[in-house]
Amino acid sequence: MGVHVAVVGGGIGGLCLAQGLRRHGVEVSVHERDATPTDRLQGYRLHIDPVGARALHECLPPAAWERFAATTGRGGGGFGFRDERLRRLLVLDDPDAEPERAHHSVSRVTLREVLLDGLGDAVRFGRRFTRYEHEGGRTTAHFADGTSTRCDVLVGADGAGSAVRAQLLPHARRVDTGITAVAGRLPLTPGTRAWLPPELLAHATAVVPRAAAGMFLAPHELDRDGYLMWAYAARDLEIGADGPRRAVADRVHHWHPDLVRLVGETPHDTVSRWPIRTSVPVPAWEPSRVTLLGDAIHSMTPMRGVGANTALRDAAVLCRNLVEREPLAAIADYERRMRRYGFAAVGASLRGARQFVSGNAAGKAAFRTALRVFEAVPPLKRAAFRERGADRRSS
Repeated sequence: MGVHVAVVGGGIGGLCLAQGLRRHGVEVSVHERDATPTDRLQGYRLHIDPVGARALHECLPPAAWERFAATTGRGGGGFGFRDERLRRLLVLDDPDAEPERAHHSVSRVTLREVLLDGLGDAVRFGRRFTRYEHEGGRTTAHFADGTSTRCDVLVGADGAGSAVRAQLLPHARRVDTGITAVAGRLPLTPGTRAWLPPELLAHATAVVPRAAAGMFLAPHELDRDGYLMWAYAARDLEIGADGPRRAVADRVHHWHPDLVRLVGETPHDTVSRWPIRTSVPVPAWEPSRVTLLGDAIHSMTPMRGVGANTALRDAAVLCRNLVEREPLAAIADYERRMRRYGFAAVGASLRGARQFVSGNAAGKAAFRTALRVFEAVPPLKRAAFRERGADRRSS
């Protein structure tokens, strides 16, 4: 008798896993709490790095992979550091690479459409998970609408507030970092392109100011339109009655005029506030036929841009294991690997977030000086940033 894998959560990681399992002939069902495929879709770009691209290439059928590669926007490669006056500190250029070894800029909406394509009725909407129970060597997942499904493996891919994690690992915690971010999208039109600095449209950019704050900008360009996404973060950012855009505008009023204008001309309805939270690493637990993937186990800050890529890596590793091994051995090996690289990413992301909003003036000055030195001495730059874009294996 074949194995049935039930995935709770129809996000990027869960759908990537479902695509990979289905590609290998494994029975899979996805149970998503949203009523329709378009509920709660967010339009912000995702940066898919070579690790995430490799995982997608491994799990997606060839036609779906080609669609992904064809619909990603420009602006995925390269990365720059500038100060608050937009003076260049360091720029990293990514060499041309095969799509599965490259950086990609993709809309969350587009990526989810690609990941849903071909799954058909294997994805069941309106299924809010409530609990699971083991019986007769199998697992039954129960949903709020009164339905249930029996499976051999249950995967919680239901995000940072995972109900599967709450039952499997009730001691696992997520904590507030004390950092608040505000993000917005400035449409790229002939009018905005006329005054935006070209360097902000060439690649993603981190603004490293003297103040205890930071800003990240990333273009997402398609053939006819696009937008420049920005995110400002600080520890003591208070949002008043005038809203988050005004709060950021007040903080950056002395920055370069183009950054001030960027914030001021961003439409109100694209600006949102994000409290930054992170998971706390969990010691090893006894493996079972219930496991977790992505933000359900290792949610992290957005400062390194690796959360989605780590979830895709999870999907590829777990898929490969479930195809090649019996379920319990597959999950035990997956969890051992996932804890190592997943919580390492959590730690690196948290360090990045703290550095991003650091109020240590001496430390900030030293960091900016180091960036300028790397920029001036190419061999040092190559040595310091050699891992950026590295084609690390998903395992």
